[in-house]
Amino acid sequence: MSQHHLDVLIIGAGVSGIGMACHLKRECPGKSFAILERRQSLGGTWDLFRYPGIRSDSDMFTFGYNFRPWTGGKVLADGASIKNYVRETARENNVDRHIRYGLKVITADWSSADKRWTVVAEEESTGEQQTFTTEFLIGCTGYYNYDHGYKPDFPGESDFKGQVVHPQHWPEDLDYAGKKVVVIGSGATAITLVPTMAEKAAHVTMLQRSPTYLMPLPSTDKVTLGLQKVLPEKLAYRLTRARNISISRLLYQRSRKSPKAMRRLFLSIIRRQLDGKADMRHFTPDYNPWDQRLCVVKDGDLFDVIKSGKASIATDHIERFTEKGIRLKSGETLEADIIIPATGLEIQMLGGIKPRVDGEPVVMRDKIIYKNVMVEGIPNAAMIFGYTNISWTLKVDIAAEYLCRLLNLMDKRGYHSVVARDTENSRGEDTILGSLNSGYIKRADDRLPRQGTHGPWKSTQNYLEDVKTLRFEPIEDGYLEFDGKPSRASEGRSTGFLRPLRSALFGA
Repeated sequence: MSQHHLDVLIIGAGVSGIGMACHLKRECPGKSFAILERRQSLGGTWDLFRYPGIRSDSDMFTFGYNFRPWTGGKVLADGASIKNYVRETARENNVDRHIRYGLKVITADWSSADKRWTVVAEEESTGEQQTFTTEFLIGCTGYYNYDHGYKPDFPGESDFKGQVVHPQHWPEDLDYAGKKVVVIGSGATAITLVPTMAEKAAHVTMLQRSPTYLMPLPSTDKVTLGLQKVLPEKLAYRLTRARNISISRLLYQRSRKSPKAMRRLFLSIIRRQLDGKADMRHFTPDYNPWDQRLCVVKDGDLFDVIKSGKASIATDHIERFTEKGIRLKSGETLEADIIIPATGLEIQMLGGIKPRVDGEPVVMRDKIIYKNVMVEGIPNAAMIFGYTNISWTLKVDIAAEYLCRLLNLMDKRGYHSVVARDTENSRGEDTILGSLNSGYIKRADDRLPRQGTHGPWKSTQNYLEDVKTLRFEPIEDGYLEFDGKPSRASEGRSTGFLRPLRSALFGA
């Protein structure tokens, strides 16, 4: 068993892991580090999912890293383009050579006596194990299970004579041309699959239990293309990024504060898109906007295929699978050659790693999150967890900046360990995903860490507030304990209001 020692160990080479590594390289150039990646390629989500039409559900000008502008006028990029962007970012910042592929982390143990983590990883192709020791451990594994997604046990599924294909395990040679397809679900995956598959399939039916709020978004930003012609590339990028952050925040905040008004707005937009050619009951959710994620419809393509008759929507419950398709509780039968259960993700924290602190297993449900970056009671560790209401990467950037600030302060002061301590009994019942009540979140209630009721333990999902907290507020705030001793809250420097706002909108 080979052994390695590093200052920082990053788990996962997806968008979060590559972003963290790039910030580490730029802001902590003296630190040795490695990225452990279970797959044989970087990219995370954008390497795993291969289903037709796979694309971003966030605009790329805010999804791109703040230190490497996304260029061009494309707003919603396909999966291959995003993976290529991540790969080029890693190469340009010389972090690609720090990735160790094919290694699955088996155990992660913190020793207070040694003030370091010991991580054992297994090379899945050979079974050979490697041991890594590190001063600081950062989880960048996303929040879902890469091995399998969520799929209910459908009655009679074994009777179905066609193919059942889960989007998370899409076969490269799947031929759906001229075939009848039923896509089960109404989330982002289904919204992407239906119009893409309708181009070749005989007919595609989206079967949903309940509708989702939808928002059409052009795939090309003509305003940005115009700005890029007359302004320097970085300035055009920053202006577009600032505009899109502001619009996203406004939509979310108004949805939470005035749900009835926003409901009317969203439904009126869909009504205009459909032009009276589809039943609005299939597009009218029974919950308020942003109780679940808002789904983006690229160029209105879903509405177009429904109006053309190439696709349709059924809102019903499944009674059972049959030889030829699905029988619904209403008595209707949907015939199908291929059934695609786009039924969601299975949430899994830290890629399934179960960390131990001085031999004691960490139960994530019993923990609360500090500034949505560190876990209470777990020393020298953090996890990068992006936003759910705006682009994931916005949080990656500022969380990585915060961790670099923390590491640099520890070096400056000679600290060897840091841990967030909740001395005020701040634990609440909301998970770190906040007010979202999607099915995949409810199913994961027993494994998600909690957020607190106030202070740095409260997860706001507010980018502007997080920029102020993570980029500008003092590290030593009275909640962190260094080398076993509570830190005293320092006054820090006064930033006023404009500096954090300008930094949030236009980047570092």
